[in-house]
Amino acid sequence: MNDESLLRYSRQILLPQVDIWGQEKLIQAHILIVGAGGLGCPAAMYLAAAGVGRLTVADGDTVELSNLQRQIAHHTGDVGKPKALSTQETLTALNPEVTVEAVCRRLEGEALAAQIAEADLVLDCSDNFATRFAVNRACVAAEKPLVSGAAIRFEGQVAVFDPRRPDSPCYHCLYPEGGEPQESCSQTGVIAPITGIVGSVQALEAIKVLLDLGRPLTGRLLILDGLQMSWHCVTLPRNPSCPVCGERP
Repeated sequence: MNDESLLRYSRQILLPQVDIWGQEKLIQAHILIVGAGGLGCPAAMYLAAAGVGRLTVADGDTVELSNLQRQIAHHTGDVGKPKALSTQETLTALNPEVTVEAVCRRLEGEALAAQIAEADLVLDCSDNFATRFAVNRACVAAEKPLVSGAAIRFEGQVAVFDPRRPDSPCYHCLYPEGGEPQESCSQTGVIAPITGIVGSVQALEAIKVLLDLGRPLTGRLLILDGLQMSWHCVTLPRNPSCPVCGERP
């Protein structure tokens, strides 16, 4: 790091849990962020600001006016622009030291597997269960840690799934395919700050996993009730019969 980098990240470097070694590790890290919406925007912005050296942002949608209420990496002038490209421009302006790759399409199949294989960690910030299930399967196959978030109405949840750990569940242990709730923000609505809170927690959990700090939300589901401003954390055990992760030794 040069003098400018040391000054930029000085408040993190002051933390004994981070220090110079931790900041260097963040600078060398590569995170894949799936989804540049309500969760992906704040998560990506905090990870870029924190100095994660390489961020790949994947989203196949374009910015719409209705997104701007909560998707804070996009601006009014970005309406009609690919979300991944809009996010890339915002992150580069925020921290030009970070390398940001925009993938302006929905990742599926071999393309998804290839992107996950290159990353050190994956953030699932998508808004549909088909993508969440696909990302989970690919992360389990590649043994890459996954930080999953969701937000709807005044509610949010975050969990970490780490297939490198034999005791860690996967997303399928939480929501088996076919049994997932059939709701979306476009149908039921979402209050703007909930997505910011959840995305910020995802960014924090990603940093904790990368630097092996504290106790990540592996094997736990953190639930936020924004109306009551209450947090609940429940244990999420691995399902030994899970068709996705149950065959791990």
